[in-house]
Amino acid sequence: MLRTIVLASASPRRLELLRSLHLDVRTVPSGYAEPDDASKTPRDLSRMHARQKCLAVRRRFPSDIVVGADTSVDLDGRAFGKPADRADAARMLRALSGRSHLVHTAFALAVPGRPTPVQACESTLVTFFALTASEIAAYVDSGEPHDKAGAYGIQGYGATLVRRVEGDFFTVMGFPLARFVRALRRLGFALPVANDDAYRTAWPE
Repeated sequence: MLRTIVLASASPRRLELLRSLHLDVRTVPSGYAEPDDASKTPRDLSRMHARQKCLAVRRRFPSDIVVGADTSVDLDGRAFGKPADRADAARMLRALSGRSHLVHTAFALAVPGRPTPVQACESTLVTFFALTASEIAAYVDSGEPHDKAGAYGIQGYGATLVRRVEGDFFTVMGFPLARFVRALRRLGFALPVANDDAYRTAWPE
């Protein structure tokens, strides 16, 4: 039974999602700089970053199960990472306005006894409404875009910008839970479940 995991990230969204699996999660920021690489597709860039984050933390916690993840927004093959400043956030939002784009979230899972991390990547298609200049300015002023790939967060006020999602919602939020759980099961891990008392509280008879 898997009960604890090290998350190679300070992301509150990934922490929330992993805790929803009833795991005890220790967050350890990797310190990895996430460099750009024009020779890689946005999907491959996410896979590379997830792996490097995972490996950076695994070196410090070799006896633990470690997961690293990375999300990129892909518009016509261009990767949109976290905006550098307010002007960069507005630029990204103008580019995404009225368009469809892909969101790729990759994860790398290091397990003691395995020489290399297990990796997977999920992609989801997101379509934005056409945004007015005032909508973009108001969203940038909210402060929400500053630490999010593509300058928006679908789990927050940024949901009001999104017309349609085709695929896994949690991939857009920053961690493909279902894909991750299936990877764990293939490795032989079972997840904890809520106890009976908690179940009865949530679902009274």
